[in-house]
Amino acid sequence: MRYKDFELVDFLTDEFFILWVKNPDKNTQHFWEKWLSEHPEKRAIVLKAIAIIRAVGYEEGENMSDSTYIDVFENVMNADIDHSQKSRTFIHPKKNNFLKNIAAIFIFGFCAWMGYYHAFIYSLPTTELNEAFIIKRGTSLGNRSVITLADSSKVYLNSSSEITYSSNLATADRWVKLKGEGFFEIKKNGKPFTVLIENTKIEVLGTSFNVKVEEDKLSVALLTGKVMVKDEKGNQVALHPEEMLIMEKSGDLYKSEFDNLEVTGWKNNVLVFNSDNFEICRKKIENWFGVELILSGKIRKSWVYSGTYQNESLENVLRGVNLTSGLNFRIENRKVELYN
Repeated sequence: MRYKDFELVDFLTDEFFILWVKNPDKNTQHFWEKWLSEHPEKRAIVLKAIAIIRAVGYEEGENMSDSTYIDVFENVMNADIDHSQKSRTFIHPKKNNFLKNIAAIFIFGFCAWMGYYHAFIYSLPTTELNEAFIIKRGTSLGNRSVITLADSSKVYLNSSSEITYSSNLATADRWVKLKGEGFFEIKKNGKPFTVLIENTKIEVLGTSFNVKVEEDKLSVALLTGKVMVKDEKGNQVALHPEEMLIMEKSGDLYKSEFDNLEVTGWKNNVLVFNSDNFEICRKKIENWFGVELILSGKIRKSWVYSGTYQNESLENVLRGVNLTSGLNFRIENRKVELYN
């Protein structure tokens, strides 16, 4: 049987396919990428087989020897060229029948559960098969950037942030994985757009919103349109313009209003301090300018600072802090010392 005639059970019991899923190398990777590009109608079955193999955890102890591997690979290559019924089965008949029976029983239960889980509990979009189809873009500490995606949507990345997305985003599932902070301007094209953050996802069509991932919480601030935020616990929250959702690591979540300039001004190079205490000011300055702030002097516990800076230098921001705190500053390389 040729691969184009394979059903789900056949993939689950094919050693060459299992070898690719569990221990891919250049040869198997090249073969399956080329084969999938020529047989897109089999993509859904292949993805399901991959998920099952990874979930079941096939034993990796039965590795093929180099000579067997070469024979197998040559047979596979010949099978897609030769229309004769050459045998590519590498498992003894008894073992093959046993595995097929086990796989068939497992598939019904597994697929039923996975279907329920993805349809009603937590459905993630289908990502690509390997890193060759994945694009990663990021920013270093103190830098920001704007990325235009293939569907003309724009992603503004704040300092020390990263997005991962599919290279065929314009024609397939539209999804982006985010680390750090990003502002999204999503173009409507009839397909939903999903932002993935750890165990949470944000579903949108055409809208603009800000997402910030911190150690203790996730915040989603909506400017235009409408989004739905879901997590793996089953929580679903719809956001309307001018609403912000806060999701604490502890599990608490709540909505609040937000200051547009304070939350999204960073994408236009606007740094905002809004009655911030020293620790928040320190974090903002370090993240914005890519420096380390060292406090050598003393500052009142009740001290807070407010100010708005657009395209301003580190020195000008520190002068503003100096006027209200009395702290002098000294800059040496990427370190800033504050002292009395």
